[in-house]
Amino acid sequence: MKYLILIMSISLTMTAKSLSQEKLPLNNLSNAEAQVINNKGTEAPFTGKFTDNREKGTYLCKKCGAALYYSSSKFESDCGWPSFDDEIKGAVKRFPDPDGMRTEIICASCGAHLGHVFTGERMTPKNIRHCVNSVSLDFVPAIVEEGRYGTAIFAGGCFWGVEYYMQKEPGVISVTSGYTGGHVKNPSYKEVCTGKTGHAEAVRIIYDPEKTNYEKLLKLFLEIHDPTQVGGQGPDIGEQYRSEIFYMNDEQKKLIEKNLKILTYKGYSISTAVTGASEFYEAEKYHQDYYFNNGKTPYCHGYTKRF
Repeated sequence: MKYLILIMSISLTMTAKSLSQEKLPLNNLSNAEAQVINNKGTEAPFTGKFTDNREKGTYLCKKCGAALYYSSSKFESDCGWPSFDDEIKGAVKRFPDPDGMRTEIICASCGAHLGHVFTGERMTPKNIRHCVNSVSLDFVPAIVEEGRYGTAIFAGGCFWGVEYYMQKEPGVISVTSGYTGGHVKNPSYKEVCTGKTGHAEAVRIIYDPEKTNYEKLLKLFLEIHDPTQVGGQGPDIGEQYRSEIFYMNDEQKKLIEKNLKILTYKGYSISTAVTGASEFYEAEKYHQDYYFNNGKTPYCHGYTKRF
């Protein structure tokens, strides 16, 4: 009898975990991203955003969010593309090119084209080089286990406050403050503050789908800022402080629309814009972890129960 109870307990635990774990959809890709990731193209050398990146963390698949490489495996090869001499176990598959000259590497989770792998060059003791397109990658400044991870991008006033509340949420791995939604490449904080670049101050959140999910983070976002204020947030006025949600895929878009309708039904006059995600530019270092580094608390963000 005790064995039957034990089996039932394990079964219920597994069921609860499967019900709580979010099934992550594939992310939408821009035309330039699809050309490389889906059509096996190659970005121009020395143009990728991660070629010279030296931060510690984990490189994820742009298409599905799977963890692929640790920064400890990255090395300088001067080839024009990010280079790694090892992958996270089971994260990358190899296939010979049709011409038999090279070996392609793809994401084991979704089949996204990453680049090619080379051996015998003696650039590192492991004598191997994964030559990867930056456009096929995302980066999280944390060491994460193998598996897939979700991304959420929210803009709701000064990114310091949104970052503060999101960093405290269980299941969130990292929160990066930055700029998105505009037309200027690699904008500075000074440029964004003019309100002329089209960017919003935003945060990019990487989360563990076994511990939280997109809808929970979305609801939290809609409760820590005022989604009814137009053209700013609290005392911060300007389009760069607007309320906007940038969805990564169509499933996120559906959840956003559903929850905004709920708030509208409750009588809120929602001003939050809903836009497909575009290039996210990381803000300057002094903006990251701002309130935790300064020992302060948000001045225009707080928690209001709405759901």
